[in-house]
Amino acid sequence: MGTNEVNQFLTHLAVKDRVAASTQTQALCAIVFLYKYVLNTELGSLDGLIRAKKKKNLPVVFTREEAGQVLANMTGTHRLMANLLYGSGLRLMECIRLRVKDVDFGYNQIVVRDGKGKKDRITMLPKVIVHHLKEHLKRVENQHKEDIEQGYGSVYLPNALARKYRGAEKSWVWQYVFPSSKISVDPRSGIKRRHHVNQQYLHRAVKSAVQKSGISKAASCHTFRHSFATHLIEDGYDIRTVQELLGHKDVSTTMVYTHVLNKGGRGVRSPIDTI
Repeated sequence: MGTNEVNQFLTHLAVKDRVAASTQTQALCAIVFLYKYVLNTELGSLDGLIRAKKKKNLPVVFTREEAGQVLANMTGTHRLMANLLYGSGLRLMECIRLRVKDVDFGYNQIVVRDGKGKKDRITMLPKVIVHHLKEHLKRVENQHKEDIEQGYGSVYLPNALARKYRGAEKSWVWQYVFPSSKISVDPRSGIKRRHHVNQQYLHRAVKSAVQKSGISKAASCHTFRHSFATHLIEDGYDIRTVQELLGHKDVSTTMVYTHVLNKGGRGVRSPIDTI
């Protein structure tokens, strides 16, 4: 199979099978990997390749009432995490990987480290959850002290931080805000340690809460982030401010949230509403 055959196959995926752009890209990456690392040859130029078009989907957004209903159907740590998704605009993994040192109660802010695009940013810490978050951290700190007494207590540090900051892996400030309930073996180092909670832990809780609320939307954890942005824009906050809080590189990405401003159809009033 040469360049022409690869071109025909990938074009067939886009034109005949109508696969998503990500599916075609995945197939292309697999073929490139096969040629480069298995067949030890260059694939060549794929001129004339028809690429699948990326579909632009509008975000699913909760109304304020719906967001409140979903949160009301959640309890404990699940609800605290969901409050951060909605109240701070965090992505799921940004919440999961949050560390103690990055929660600033003095300035009511959260520092998101190494977010999407390898960027740091600052977002708000909602005052309504400060008390609950402090109580949660007290329990986590007690658990951390028990882990140290039992010979554990270390946490994974990214890149070369473990070598740069000796002993930091057992320091309280570097621990995860939402640690796993179990100590497990780190497959990278073989060290027994407490990792952050599994993301499915919150996925299932949010899905269950949406069902209990009777909300007929294809909602997920990310819907809270979409709702955070949309509701800030509804409240009149500047689009650039919302962009910074979300950590978007381009303001055009943030502009998608202007589609829901309590006005359907680009703010045009339906003629049936005038009858």
